[in-house]
Amino acid sequence: MEQLDLLQIFQGVATLVDSAQTEPIIFFTRIGLILLGCALIYLAQKGVLEALLMVPMGLGMAAVNAAVMFVPPRMAYEIPEVGDPKGTLFLNPLISEGDQFITILQIDWLQPIFSFSFSNGLIACLIFLGIGTLLDVGFVMARPFRSMFIAICAELGTVIALPLAIMMGMSLPDAAATATIGGADGPMILFAALMLSEELFVPITVVAYLYLGLIYGGYPFLIKAMVPRHIRGMKMPPEKPVNITPGEKIVFSVIAAIALCMLFPVASPLFFSLFLGVIVREAGLTHYKEVLGGPVLYGATFFLGLLLGVLVEASTILNPDVLILLVVGILALLFSGIGGILGGYVLYYATGKKYNPVIGIAGVSCIPTVAKVAQKSVSEVTPDAIVMHHALGASISGVITSAIFAAVLISVVRAAGLGMF
Repeated sequence: MEQLDLLQIFQGVATLVDSAQTEPIIFFTRIGLILLGCALIYLAQKGVLEALLMVPMGLGMAAVNAAVMFVPPRMAYEIPEVGDPKGTLFLNPLISEGDQFITILQIDWLQPIFSFSFSNGLIACLIFLGIGTLLDVGFVMARPFRSMFIAICAELGTVIALPLAIMMGMSLPDAAATATIGGADGPMILFAALMLSEELFVPITVVAYLYLGLIYGGYPFLIKAMVPRHIRGMKMPPEKPVNITPGEKIVFSVIAAIALCMLFPVASPLFFSLFLGVIVREAGLTHYKEVLGGPVLYGATFFLGLLLGVLVEASTILNPDVLILLVVGILALLFSGIGGILGGYVLYYATGKKYNPVIGIAGVSCIPTVAKVAQKSVSEVTPDAIVMHHALGASISGVITSAIFAAVLISVVRAAGLGMF
């Protein structure tokens, strides 16, 4: 009786004990996710992973799996006929019935942020808006063909992941949403998954960001495997400086935004947000730039990481489709990296061995992480070799191409669903 009373007081422990007795797989998954969350924080603090995203994500993951409690039926994912369901006071991603939704908004402290910014893609647009204020499209305009060629090659993972996911049993919408992981653009993956795969958009986004956090640590090994040391450390030949004025960058951004919104309306919120940020930067709107590139970007990124962390509950990870996501997602990012480096080799030979193929990895659009990876890999061999400006051009182009590829997938899948094909 004393033990029972103590478990009633310490409900996180009580639900863990209950799971150990009735659902051992839930028990071990919760323990594993708590440990994984702690590992993410440790690796982020050591600089192995991106701290800005992984610290809130890691702590959220650990805390939400520790804080499972017995909740009344009105707070459950599904109203059970028998027994007390388990849940948390963080958020409920599966609430859809009106009365339940209003109740959850009044109880779960992160529910308003999830429902009004995450599940409708707003947080992705806010991040794109902030990223736009940090992008210098002059890197793309100075060498547009090389940058875009590399970025297109770095979408190889998206192209391969789509049929692979279908072969592994996923539906076309779910496979298309999963394939966007190959673009390595977190907000775009979130947006595409929301548009294509409402039931799986939470695990797809969680898996995508977990893997994107591993890029910084994994891609250097891919570079070393594909690019010999003597080529890896080669210097780029000096280029004649190209003077691109802020006015020209604004014209480029306006034309690009209008054209892309017209061609791919389904992704227009992201195109609009990205290029609006660029225009704010180039127009010299200092106060807007400071707000959008500071509090808005970092605040949205913080809450994105926090929401992703608390969404990684044991029940979410144990979804049978998540295993497929894990396999397809890592292969998508692997082949995107391979495609980018192969594109770098094409330019290496096309320019008479004057182009460093390591720059190809930057075509994967996880900006600026992959550009830093490219520069770091080259600097390890030749400390005074500078490829960052080339890498940033490829990486910024990767942001655009990943959005285009995702928009095409969304449009095609929706058209197929409406019987247009």
